[in-house]
Amino acid sequence: MTLRKAGGNWVAGDRFFDREVEIEALIERVEDGNHTLVTAQRRMGKTSLVREMLRRLEERGDFETVFVDLEDCSTAADAVVEIAAASLPIRGIVTRVKEWVRKSSTATMDRLDELGVSELRVKLLAGVDAGRWRTQGDALFASLAKSEKPVVLAIDELPILVNRLLKGHDYRITPERRQDTDAFLSWLRKNAQAHRGRLRLVVSGSVGLEPILEQAELSAHANIFAPFELRPWNEETAVGCLGELAESYDLRIPGSVRQEMFRRLRCGIPHHVQQFFDKLHEHLRRESRREASLDDVGRVYSQDMLGVRGQVHLEHYQSRLRTVLGDDGYVVALELLTDAAVSDGQLTDGSIRRYEAYLSVLDDEPATRIQSVLHVLEHDGYLACQDDGYRFVSGLVEDWWRARNGRGFVPFSERQA
Repeated sequence: MTLRKAGGNWVAGDRFFDREVEIEALIERVEDGNHTLVTAQRRMGKTSLVREMLRRLEERGDFETVFVDLEDCSTAADAVVEIAAASLPIRGIVTRVKEWVRKSSTATMDRLDELGVSELRVKLLAGVDAGRWRTQGDALFASLAKSEKPVVLAIDELPILVNRLLKGHDYRITPERRQDTDAFLSWLRKNAQAHRGRLRLVVSGSVGLEPILEQAELSAHANIFAPFELRPWNEETAVGCLGELAESYDLRIPGSVRQEMFRRLRCGIPHHVQQFFDKLHEHLRRESRREASLDDVGRVYSQDMLGVRGQVHLEHYQSRLRTVLGDDGYVVALELLTDAAVSDGQLTDGSIRRYEAYLSVLDDEPATRIQSVLHVLEHDGYLACQDDGYRFVSGLVEDWWRARNGRGFVPFSERQA
C-alpha cells in the first residue's frame, strides 16, 4: 500500500500508518465485550484509530458499527439525537427511530417515511427535550441492543460535551450543572451496563475525561470504561513513516535528515510527523528540488512549522486549556507552561514553589490549584513528570509555546512574592 499524506482531522485506508498492535488490542477488547476509554495526548490519532477499528469490524461483518461525534452538542437531549441519527444505517433501526419520532414529536409528521437523516434529526430535536431525553434515550439503547449483531458504539468528544454540561459557557461549575452532568453520566452508565452483552462503547476525545470528572468529584462514572492508552510513535516508527511518505511522493530524504526531523519534534505525535513532511514537501516543490538536506529541516522547522501558518495547527493546544480549566485555571496553566518554555522546557520543583508563594497573595489555596492544573497538563500530554519537576513532552509544542508566549515573560525565579 502506498502511504499518502494525512488530510483533515482523521485518516483511514492509505493514509493510516502503523498502529497494528493497537488495532488488534482494541478489537480484542470489543470482542470481549468491554467498554473502552481511549486516552492519549492531543493529535495522537485517537479518532483515526477508532474509525479504522470500526472499518475493519464492519468489513469482517461480525458487528454493527456506529460512530457519533458529540463536539457540537450542548445538552443531553442533543447527544441522544446525535446517537439516534448516527445509528440510522443499522438494519431495523430506521423503522424504530421513525416510530419514536411519530410518538414523540409535536411537529407535522406528513410523509415521514420519505425523510432523510438531516430531516429526521430536526424531527427528533422537536421530540427529545429536557423532560423526555432519558426515556427516549433508554428506548434508543434498547433498539440498538435488539440488532441482529452486537453493536459497537464509538462516541467521540464525549469529554467536550461533559465539560460543557458541567461548566456552561462561563466555564464555572455550579450545583445545578453538576446535577445535570451526573444525571447524563448516570444514564449512560446505566444503559452501558444493562446492554453489555449486545453493546460495546468506545469513548474518545480531544481532552481527557478523567480530569474533568475529578474536578466535579464524579470520577466514579468512568469506572465502567477500561482505559486504553495510545502512545506516541517511537523514533523508528516515525522515521519509517517519513521514509514511506518520501517514497510515495518520489522524494529523497536520507536517514540522517529524517532522524533530525524526529529530533526536532522529540515526540512522535503522528499528526506532527505528517505535518513536518508536508511542510518539507512544499518547501522542496517551491525550490524545484526532490532531495532534502539537514539545512532544509532547520529552515522548514523555524519558518514553516513555527511560522504564522504552521502555528494555526497548534493553536488548539492553548485554546483547549481554557475549555477544561476555566478562566482561573487557564491563567495558572499559561504561567506554568510559559515558565517551562523559557527555562529550556523544564518546570522545576523550585520554580513551582516560588510560583506558589507568588500566587498565595491572590489565592487562599495556591498549592491545590497548581497541583490540579499540573494534573491536567500531565494527563493531556503537555508536561511529563521527572525527578525534579516537569518537562515539555513535545519539542515542537515547547518551541511554539516559547515563541508565542515567552516574550516579556518574567520567570518565577525572578519574581517577588
